[in-house]
Amino acid sequence: MAKNLVIVESPAKAKTIEKFLGKDYKVASSFGHIADLPTKELGVDTEGDFSPKYIVSKDKKDVVRKLKGLAKDAETVWLASDEDREGEAIAWHLAEELKLKDDNTKRIVFHEITKSAILNAIENPRGINYNLVNAQQARRVLDRLVGYELSPVLWRKVKGGLSAGRVQSVSVRLIVEREREIEDFTPEASYRIDAEFANAEGKTFRAKLPKNFDTKEEAEAFLNDNLGANFKVADLTKKPAKKSPAPPFTTSTLQQEASRKLYFSVSKTMTLAQRLYEAGHITYMRTDSVNLSDDARKGAKREILKAYGEEYAKSRQFKGKTKGAQEAHEAIRPTNFASHSVKADRDEQRLYELIWKRAIASQMSEAQLERTNVKIEADKHDKIFTANGEVLKFEGFLKVYLEGSDDEDSEEQSGMLPDMKVNQALQNIFIHATERFTRPPYRYTEASLVKKLEELGIGRPSTYAPTISTIQNRNYIEKGSIEGAEREYTQFTLENGKISEKKLSETVGSDKGKLVPTAVGKVVNDFLVNHFSNILDYNFTAKVEQSFDDIAEGNEEWTKMMKDFYTDFHPHVQDVAKNADREVGERILGEDPETGKPVSVRLGKFGPMVQIGSVEDDEKPKFASLGPDQTLDTITYEEAMDLFQLPKELGEYKGEKVEVNNGRYGPYVKFGKKYVSLEKGEDAMSVDFDRALELIKEKEKADAPIYEYENLPVQKGVGRFGPYLKWNGIFINVNKKYDFDNLSGEDIEELIEDKKRKEREKIIHNWEEEGIRVEKARWGRSNVIKGKTKVELPKTVDATKITLEEAKDIIAKKAPKKKAAKKTTKKKTTAKKTTKKTSKK
Repeated sequence: MAKNLVIVESPAKAKTIEKFLGKDYKVASSFGHIADLPTKELGVDTEGDFSPKYIVSKDKKDVVRKLKGLAKDAETVWLASDEDREGEAIAWHLAEELKLKDDNTKRIVFHEITKSAILNAIENPRGINYNLVNAQQARRVLDRLVGYELSPVLWRKVKGGLSAGRVQSVSVRLIVEREREIEDFTPEASYRIDAEFANAEGKTFRAKLPKNFDTKEEAEAFLNDNLGANFKVADLTKKPAKKSPAPPFTTSTLQQEASRKLYFSVSKTMTLAQRLYEAGHITYMRTDSVNLSDDARKGAKREILKAYGEEYAKSRQFKGKTKGAQEAHEAIRPTNFASHSVKADRDEQRLYELIWKRAIASQMSEAQLERTNVKIEADKHDKIFTANGEVLKFEGFLKVYLEGSDDEDSEEQSGMLPDMKVNQALQNIFIHATERFTRPPYRYTEASLVKKLEELGIGRPSTYAPTISTIQNRNYIEKGSIEGAEREYTQFTLENGKISEKKLSETVGSDKGKLVPTAVGKVVNDFLVNHFSNILDYNFTAKVEQSFDDIAEGNEEWTKMMKDFYTDFHPHVQDVAKNADREVGERILGEDPETGKPVSVRLGKFGPMVQIGSVEDDEKPKFASLGPDQTLDTITYEEAMDLFQLPKELGEYKGEKVEVNNGRYGPYVKFGKKYVSLEKGEDAMSVDFDRALELIKEKEKADAPIYEYENLPVQKGVGRFGPYLKWNGIFINVNKKYDFDNLSGEDIEELIEDKKRKEREKIIHNWEEEGIRVEKARWGRSNVIKGKTKVELPKTVDATKITLEEAKDIIAKKAPKKKAAKKTTKKKTTAKKTTKKTSKK
């Protein structure tokens, strides 16, 4: 038995660390937190000192049992969880649950998983930092109090199944407010003047008027003023300029840049970064520091000298602007700058290369530029055209990397201007007066939302990815899918002494991939803002983050912070629960001409809907679902009344009725018992019988067998995970190796046989007589299956050792209980579970 037990949070991390330590060390994983608040109760002592009641969940009991056994046999236990507050809390929970003794327990931290960092950490152990533990407890308890108390109010006052959270609700508020700014925006037109000139050698360049004209008449008048005009260079200035590199990545800037350059979601970026960290390729990926260690800067310099030369190297240290940034920590960087890439999954590789480029560029020379500004005057008016050029004299860090931008209006840098001198005559090629419209604010992307949250001081590196995932999973926001709409604009052109006019068009209003609030998101936001404005206040949320930082530094008592918060919060929640009106986003649109009853739109059980009448009427109200592109805020009375023409019968096909309707998942055509979804953006009201027939025939064609194998039909289709075949009730993904539109019989048989082989390899146990089997599942887990009952086992369970009796027991516990006859029994009183006290300062 090894003398030393090292406990980390993940098996991947354990695997990497084990390579660096000798036979005297055993590295084991806790698989994340081993203890947390209970799921079915508040789990916080609000009557006393706000101590949390931590419990070990069912799927962690085996982990704890195994770790206890290993710890008992070890001379020294090293708690090696991550160096942030979550990691410190994990170390504390391990010490508590495993009942570790202070004299043989050591806490170690490291910023990277390399041999030197691990050995250095073992040489410099410390105790558990209870300030960090308490900061994590404060966040966990405050978020539990907010979520646990606000969510039931939403169930009663808005809609069942909703949730609220301190950071998630503020994030939704930002998105809703931005959407309303866009809805309230009225575009204003003006005319931009662009021109093209040529010097004596015939080399051309573009110039513009610095100020637009407000009206069409002013623009036309200006073009008339330029008829027959002579132009010359009025002024010319050249100035040297420098461009400096961006700092190395923090969690937030990595998420933003990976979104801009690699099109990764925030959660994908963090998953890939976690893998790179655990494999020892990069330093810890949850940080708000832009600091680099001396060793890192030296390592970067060595690689720059080797790869690019002396003139490209410039060592520098950055100072962070983020509130509460811990400068003792490091930015995200490669653990070895000599590795320009890594052997890994393609997306991991791309993310690593982005991190390497950003970190190495931060230690490189500035780019040297020369900026030229030219002013051009005419002899017939006093307006001045300007042209700007930029020449790169020395590329410096730009040889490796240039930071991206969220500014959708930004234009590419203009290139080099031709040689010119003051008073030199210029030939005018053309002048355009183009109608331009002011633009509404841009919807948030995941990256720009992270940037905004960071600017406001809301949340911390570890919270951004789960927050954005949560508000999408809760259906408060969604990724937009509208490509945009065509808008006409006018352009006048002065060319060859004549003025012409033409109509052009542009696409505006695209929200593809942007964060758009749903009807549910808007209604929930309005209710929370109206009744809990302090919780949704940006300054309050930022102040809470500052308090967590103060607790982490030992400058504030966490239980006092909880008490101060809860003393005002709890009575206010009770008052709202008792006295607030229901909030369903209702808007009265008018009256039904037939009955005189009110026509309104509101949030219903299955989403936004229009209603004629009210529940107080003798007759049941009429309801209709809104279309996919209709919203509670913008639908008109006429559009709402049209919806009551649905379901609309269109005709008959093969003796079955064909109708069109709006449903919970969007508009569809129904033919007998079959449903066919309309294409994205297609309106149910616009579908006629011919279009319905077209969709039905497409569906029939798609569902028709394309082949027969072992006397069973093979069908093909495209689902949310891409193209697939369906055979014998099995779905088979078709990868890019195959030409999906032209699959041969050989291809189909190969795909089916390959799938059958994989299905066979998945089976760990198969008790055919009992109808029970155990199969491998994703992420190293396994499933016990009987009929339609499937039970996922924790990673920690060795499925190969499960017996038939154990499998039966697992299925029996999962199977739905048969309803017993009702009995009148006395309610038993349950004994209170003992509450584990929190750490004391």
